[in-house]
Amino acid sequence: MLGPDDPEPIICLNPRGRSPFILTGDHAGCAIPARLGTLGLEEEDLSRHIALDTGVAELGAAMSERLDAVFLAQAYSRLVIDCNRAPSSAEAILAIADATPVPGNAGLTGLARELRVNEIHAPYHARLAEEIQARWHPGTPVVLIALHSFTPVLGEVVRPWDVGILHAGGNESFSRRLLDAFAREPGLRVGDNQPYHMDETDYSIPRHAFGSTLDYAEIEVRQDHIADGAGQRHWSELLCMALEEAHSR
Repeated sequence: MLGPDDPEPIICLNPRGRSPFILTGDHAGCAIPARLGTLGLEEEDLSRHIALDTGVAELGAAMSERLDAVFLAQAYSRLVIDCNRAPSSAEAILAIADATPVPGNAGLTGLARELRVNEIHAPYHARLAEEIQARWHPGTPVVLIALHSFTPVLGEVVRPWDVGILHAGGNESFSRRLLDAFAREPGLRVGDNQPYHMDETDYSIPRHAFGSTLDYAEIEVRQDHIADGAGQRHWSELLCMALEEAHSR
């Protein structure tokens, strides 16, 4: 499916970073393989939240530099395949995304789905697993941080939080320390498993962190907070300080 001019599925920034944090961006990218065209969508749809997590690519890059941490991001749009969903899930490739039909995803054959899994989804998670394995040794702490962003309003539901921390199962101790660190920021509206509750629909954190002692947190930042450079720099600093505080405790 991927042609010679298509990007590699994994964007890796600061691969030699010495921080204990591994930053990820499951929905950071917006590329679409040339053979899939625009998936039948207008340009404006390809810049909406249905296609990518607004601001996460830039936020992750800034945090990678500030923390000296590796940042692994998916280059392709979540509309091609969602790397935070199990590859067999019906939600991995949506024919309708937030009420918007995606013609290029309608009526896919098993082979077409398999190509997207094998060439985009699987390599991304294999690379992440390799990164964890290479860094996580006895006495060497590693913290997996999944970066996402969310819309202030979804449908008719207003989402008042500035930032949310998602966690469930596995080792939740770091996530709870991170919640405590954010709670000390005056005026900050912090969601505990908001605007989403981590459940069986999530894939990345459960696959790589659950059933082990690997510390983790999934962070959701409101998209309008990180839609421009000033917001990305501000939230990069805020998140990095909270992560460092949580890690030091």
